[in-house]
Parts: sequence; C-alpha cells; structure tokens
Amino acid sequence: MTDAKPPGRLAPANPAPSPSSAPSPTQVEGGTGTGRDTAGGAATGGGTAGGGKAGGGGAHARLNPAAEMGFSGDPGQHGDDGEELLHAQRLWDGSLATNRLDDAGVNAERQRMETKDVTVAVGLLVDGWPADVRACVQSLLEHTRAKVLALDLGNVDGAGDVLAELAARHPERISVWHVAEQPHWRGGTATWGESRAKLLRLDESDVHVLVETSAELRGDALTPLVAAVAEGAAAAGWHGVDLYDDGPHEAGPGKVQALTGELVAVRRAAALGALPEDARYARNADLALSIALRGELVVPEGPPPFVRLGAHDAPAGYAEQEARRNYDGVLRLLSA
Repeated sequence: MTDAKPPGRLAPANPAPSPSSAPSPTQVEGGTGTGRDTAGGAATGGGTAGGGKAGGGGAHARLNPAAEMGFSGDPGQHGDDGEELLHAQRLWDGSLATNRLDDAGVNAERQRMETKDVTVAVGLLVDGWPADVRACVQSLLEHTRAKVLALDLGNVDGAGDVLAELAARHPERISVWHVAEQPHWRGGTATWGESRAKLLRLDESDVHVLVETSAELRGDALTPLVAAVAEGAAAAGWHGVDLYDDGPHEAGPGKVQALTGELVAVRRAAALGALPEDARYARNADLALSIALRGELVVPEGPPPFVRLGAHDAPAGYAEQEARRNYDGVLRLLSA
C-alpha cells in the first residue's frame, strides 16, 4: 500500500516550531498596553483593531467597556448597585457553570465529534505479561472505538493465547498476527523497529497509535491525541521531553521537542518513513521516531487518563546498552 497524498480527513501537517518563531510582544494582536487599557492599540496596515472602525489613525475605544460586562464603569463601582450588579453576578455564575461543564466532558465530546471521520488504529507489540495484555486490551475496547492491531512475538508466557481469546470475542475490533520469533530482548530475533514497522504497514488508518501493553486506560486517552494530529500536529503523546546533552528532560503541555511514553499518536503516512527500523529495543527509539517526523509535536493539557501497570524491562544490561544506542541515533538526527 502506498500513500500518494495525505488523507483528506487530516489538516495539513504543521512544520516543526523553531525558537525564532515565537511571536514578539509587538506581533501580538490587541494593542500595546494591558487588558485594562480603554484606548486600545494602534491599528496596523490601515485595518481595524479589536473590531473598531478604521480611520483617524487607529481604533476607537468603547466609551464604557465595563458596562458590557454588567459593571458601572466607575473605578470605585459607585454606580447603580441594582440591575447592573445583578447582571454581573449572573455572568459570573454562568462562567463558573461553563467551566464545570467543560470539566464534565464537553470539550472531550467536541473533540470526539470533530474527529469522528478520522480513522484510528492502535498498534500493540506483545512480548509477554499476559495479565497486563488483557487489562490493556480490555481498556482499549471500553474507552475507545479504535481498531486494535496486535503482533504477538512467540506467545511469551501465554500472552498470545490471551490475544487469541480476546480477538475471538471481538473480531470486529481486534486483529492479531502470531509469529514464531521471540523478541530480541528475550534472546530471539524479532526487533522493536521491524515489528513496529510491520504493524504500520498492516494498518490503513489515518492515525496510528503506538501503545505499550503496560498501559491501562482509565478514560478516553486517545481522542485528545487524535484531535491534535487532525488539527495539524505530526504526532501527539501524553509525555513530552526536550533533549539536552545529559539526556531528555520532561516538557509540556503544548509543543515539545520529542515524545515518549506508553501512548503516542502519529500520522501513519508520515511515520512509515520516520520509524527507526534498526532499533532493537523500545527505549529512546520512540524519541528517534518523533524527531524524524520533522513536524509539530504536541502534549495535551491535563493529566494522562491511563495508569502504568508495571515495568516491562528487558534483561539487566540489555536495556541500558540499547537505550544508549538509540539515544545516539537521536543525537545524529538532531545534528543532521
């Protein structure tokens, strides 16, 4: 399968931000003073500012902007303490009610509606820990509508049997491929990079979500990530980092330099050419993937709606050696 153009359901990808791209104070619309200014900022380019009429060298201030919010406009608030103050109280109560509705999930529902036509699939690489695999997959079924694509490496500790059972019960949601190769970090030949690349090529969705089986969702953890990608991000995840000589430092929410962690959503078409297929182990390979995407990387606001079930560590010594190898690859990408 080839991708001749980006899927029409996603907005064009935003370029990666650079430190020099941050707007200066003079580039921010709305004037030269504080929010208390009633004179407003000077109009630029002959246009209007703040919705005022053009002409006369700038925008005209409203005579009594405070009155629009229900206040008298007198700095001491010595005006009518009847209807205007009652109106102000109603506005305040309404604002609090709106915030409570947002907390109750209005924003999440809006994101679900905006992304309902975006196709999404979760890629799972299964290498043991059958109890965690069951909890992870069941939480994906409960909290998302995404399809689950799972690659079972060698049925370690019976984890492949758990997948087969779940897929038999939910054939419309779960697809499983069983291979005989054991994971490289357990003495076999299957590596993280080539296995993840196979899952990407088996997927036909707009957005591919890399999920580790150590994650159990406690809410809709995918929609905020998918919404960020649909709006133009190359990828979005719940853990962001900025990269320094001594290693990655936690960053976000907002735009970050790289993404790591148990859940990362990417534009599938872009990830096909960015995934480090030579990575034998996961640690820091996800950093290499996000750096190679060459696009905007985003961490949503709020706490991650999932928990980590436990550490799925490689044998002692292997993880450290491969993590260093993968991070060296990240540094090479940064210097390219």
